[in-house]
Amino acid sequence: MKAEIHQPWAAEEILALGRSYQGAAVLAAAAELDLFGSLSAGPLPAADLAHRLQCDQRAVIILLDALVALRLLEKSGGNYALPSGLDALLTAAGAQSVLAMAQHQAHCLRNWAQLAQVVKTGRPAPCMPGVRGRDGAQEAFIGAMHNVSAPNADQVIQAVQPLQFRHLLDIGGASGTWTIAFLRACPSAQATLFDLPHVITMAQRRLGAAGLEKRVQLVPGDFTRDALPPGADLAWVSAIVHQNSRAQNRALFAKVLAALVPGGRIAIRDILMEADRTRPVAGALFAINMLVATEGGGTFTFDELREDLEAAGFSKAAVLRQDEAMNAVVVARKSGA
Repeated sequence: MKAEIHQPWAAEEILALGRSYQGAAVLAAAAELDLFGSLSAGPLPAADLAHRLQCDQRAVIILLDALVALRLLEKSGGNYALPSGLDALLTAAGAQSVLAMAQHQAHCLRNWAQLAQVVKTGRPAPCMPGVRGRDGAQEAFIGAMHNVSAPNADQVIQAVQPLQFRHLLDIGGASGTWTIAFLRACPSAQATLFDLPHVITMAQRRLGAAGLEKRVQLVPGDFTRDALPPGADLAWVSAIVHQNSRAQNRALFAKVLAALVPGGRIAIRDILMEADRTRPVAGALFAINMLVATEGGGTFTFDELREDLEAAGFSKAAVLRQDEAMNAVVVARKSGA
């Protein structure tokens, strides 16, 4: 592979990198306040928005003008409005809404702001709930997972073709995004979605809207403490291993092995690091996200995942899909017919 040639840093480039949090903080605040949703019905003056949001009027005006400067709002006279098409992206009912991810990034931003202290202590950042509270943060996280997964699910699932499975176990299946995609790709299959009790309610709504509730068993539980429902021949472990240490992943893989029928497969969707751990760039940065948010999480190489899968009893580990972000897929098999 030809070595990359990097130009020397200029002072202004370094300073610009240091300021890059500012736009993110403006978007995060507006998302947490659901400011864009307040404008979905039409333009409003700052005083009306401040009243609707129950916020300080001077502070709202400054935030609104910054959003206009970033082209996230438009301003005419004293009224503020959503630019054409932005309601589809930044309101809860938008067809391509990424509002939940923008709200989740506000939570991440609070963690990242404590990075130096985390590096000093080796301990994750103390949780600092935003204006939406802990329940709001959990809801945003689940919604964010759908925001990033739904546009890619069909393409990623092609990596595990041919879809020779009869029963899918979707571990930590969130609101059902991947279960829905798998069942649509394999119309004869059934599925079990396993996640925390408060998440199961969200999955029930999404599966019902997709017309798939009769093909899915919803099982509440915590995979860090509970056994997994048995009987599946394909276990989907999506965006989970990065939350864990390697020891925790080995324990999880052992539970998956016990739940699978002989010959069943585990498929892991996550970031896959190269051996030097500096590439892909998204993976190196996501490792920081796990450093500030978890006790032992991180991003892993294929060799690390293979070793942990084999320690749990799996064999024939392979990379089915490479990706620069979260959509790499690694599979392994349980012995048996």
